[in-house]
Amino acid sequence: MDINSKIYIAGHRGMVGSAIYRKLEKEGYTNIITRISSELDLRSQQQVADFFEQEKPDYVFLAAAKVGGIIANDTYRAEFLYDNLQIQNNVINSSYVNGVKKLMFLGSSCIYPKLAPQPLKEEYLLTGPLEETNEPYAIAKIAGIKMCDAYRVQYGCNYISVMPTNLYGYNDNYHPQNSHVLPALIRRFHEAKEQNIDAVTIWGSGTPKREFLFADDLAEACYYLMKNYDEAGLINIGTGEDLSIKDLALLIKAIVGYKGEIQFDATKPDGTPRKLMDVSKLHSKGWKHTVELEEGIKLAYQDFLKNIVIK
Repeated sequence: MDINSKIYIAGHRGMVGSAIYRKLEKEGYTNIITRISSELDLRSQQQVADFFEQEKPDYVFLAAAKVGGIIANDTYRAEFLYDNLQIQNNVINSSYVNGVKKLMFLGSSCIYPKLAPQPLKEEYLLTGPLEETNEPYAIAKIAGIKMCDAYRVQYGCNYISVMPTNLYGYNDNYHPQNSHVLPALIRRFHEAKEQNIDAVTIWGSGTPKREFLFADDLAEACYYLMKNYDEAGLINIGTGEDLSIKDLALLIKAIVGYKGEIQFDATKPDGTPRKLMDVSKLHSKGWKHTVELEEGIKLAYQDFLKNIVIK
């Protein structure tokens, strides 16, 4: 991937895609192709085929997906399965048909079995049942990994799959119902602080442990791997460090400056007990994260205040 390569970022307005865009711009790439969803519906086989035939990109970052937190995953099960399968099927196949040199498929740590040993090694894929609430999304992402591998074997395509841990950062989704846990907590603590609410209630027991990676760190890893990694299968991207939802809540509460109480509703689902990525394979390839959690949350909160909060 040289400085003049034609690069298509699918999903460039999302948190991950926009981070990859910023990284490429920072490195001096100018031949970057993007389309918003109103211009190109990635679920449409014909639209995607026409786009690739017209643009002929050299490299593709497939960061487009229908994503959401535990509520969204469990509520929109059909959409999470159908939309994600359509998007990745269309982009991966059109990349092959039009001679894309290399494609990176971005998945998610939720592909791993619910009760897999911790930390999660790449070889644990398909060794047990999935977490029920996000099974449709996970199955779609597993299909994407296997599709990349199948096109590699049958057609010789250099398609790689990366599996990020839980992400947060600039351009995150702060929707009251459909967001992931970290941005959801930022919003809830901020609103509770502004409205002088005495207590914030959080779903679950607070005991599940999660790992979080700043999206711009993910973009750094994706850029590094696009230039230095060409293997079948998948590679985890994360920090190798986790904390409980309770400790995460306390950290965000302190950063936001909320003075009230935190309550946990144990009648609500916890999801997977723990999701820590084994990142030894990534470290062996020469990359490690640089943004620590407290620093990253402070940056995300400033972005929230700047772009989400209505003054």
